[in-house]
Amino acid sequence: MSHSGAFLYDAPGPRARRRILLGSVVSALVLAGVFALALVQFGRTGQLDADRWTPFLDWPIWSYLLVGLRGTALAAALVAVLAGAFGVLLAIGRLSRNRPVRWLSTGYIEVARTLPVLLLIYLMLFGLPAYGINLPVLWKLVVPLTIANAAVVAEIVRAGVLALPRGQMEAALSLGIRRGQAMRFVVLPQALRHVTPSLVTQLVSLIKDTSLGYVVAFTELLYRAQVLSAYNRLLIQTFLVVALVYLVFNGALSYLAARLRTRVRRQVAPPSDPAEQAADRELETPVVR
Repeated sequence: MSHSGAFLYDAPGPRARRRILLGSVVSALVLAGVFALALVQFGRTGQLDADRWTPFLDWPIWSYLLVGLRGTALAAALVAVLAGAFGVLLAIGRLSRNRPVRWLSTGYIEVARTLPVLLLIYLMLFGLPAYGINLPVLWKLVVPLTIANAAVVAEIVRAGVLALPRGQMEAALSLGIRRGQAMRFVVLPQALRHVTPSLVTQLVSLIKDTSLGYVVAFTELLYRAQVLSAYNRLLIQTFLVVALVYLVFNGALSYLAARLRTRVRRQVAPPSDPAEQAADRELETPVVR
């Protein structure tokens, strides 16, 4: 089992891998069948005619959609920064020896992970204005997403800290530095490096969640697609084009996460050289005097 894969789940055994492979093949065949049926149905209803797709070769259409993509990127960047910083603080709080801090952090994480993001958005949209708090449209989307994603980031970071050997903290404390300093300068940097692929994967989920911006009328990609489809009456074509944009955008991030995961696995992999393994075993063997 790779060390990097042990942070969030156990590596599957041979039987589980066969079941996963069988499930993947069946799922791929089902999806291919659904895709083929959709193409046949679209062809019968004229949705694949050239005159329905040629408008998307014009630059003004793409310029209009790119404004929405810029809004999506802005909202995702704000949430990533705020939820990342808040999530690290929550992870440290949940690992704290101070009981009130640990209880507060644990309670927040468990509640925030349970509540639907859409409910938080409705709270920002209808609840807070009733008490005189009316945030700008952008923050009506950013604040709920930050509340929800900070809890997820906290659990990812906490898993990374717990996966590190205890010797890291003990070695740092033996140098005479305080526990907080050891956490900030020794343990946390290593944990963040190991969980970086999981954080990038969470960023992909976050970008998809920004599509909830249509609820608060924030100018993001999906909202622009809705307005554009109402104007040109090309509903299926517009949303297929927008889906392609999401696929390219999130696919690039998924590829980045896979590359980072491979890089981390290589860095933490045990030495393959038998001589190095023998040297490691010799170092781990206690000396009898």
